[in-house]
Amino acid sequence: MLWIAITSPSFMDGEVLFLRRLLSHGVDFVHLRKPGAAADDCARLLDSMTAEERAHIVIHDFFELAVPYGLHGIHLNSRRSSVPDGFAGHVSRSCHSLEEVELWKPSCNYVFLSPIFDSVSKEGYCSAFSPEALGRACSEGIIDCKVIALGGVTPDRIREVRSFGFGGAAMLGCVNRLACLPEAEQVMGLEEIRASLVHG
Repeated sequence: MLWIAITSPSFMDGEVLFLRRLLSHGVDFVHLRKPGAAADDCARLLDSMTAEERAHIVIHDFFELAVPYGLHGIHLNSRRSSVPDGFAGHVSRSCHSLEEVELWKPSCNYVFLSPIFDSVSKEGYCSAFSPEALGRACSEGIIDCKVIALGGVTPDRIREVRSFGFGGAAMLGCVNRLACLPEAEQVMGLEEIRASLVHG
């Protein structure tokens, strides 16, 4: 089961160290999502990372950075919804309905489906899918290993995510709440998440 972390929309003090800590605790991919930033701001963050770390980064919005920085791939959304000409790497996409999943899954390495649960980071952003609808989508093969659950995913929800057939969990609020904690508490939180993904 993939573990994907999505960065805070704004830059944080010590962010590179936190991203490094995420990767060292088993995060498969970090989605670099900074919608209000400039490409140069994201480039400066990437400059502070090693080539090995950058190979785990999937970038939103600033696709022109993907190849020069050796990033894992690009992520499509409502702001940037098409693959650049000539790009042949990893592609993922945001989906907010099961119909979108059916439409885009064949052309992507994986897709996000959200919001699965009530959001941790966005007040009032509530689950859009009933357990019954998710169960049917799983039995019909709409939700499978190429569909990643996003929205309110926390360690105590991993067993439920797995039961619906998702191929992974993407975390934004749950992970980024750890960033402001002391290192020891960050490590404890990340180990709890990793344990839930391995054993949940």
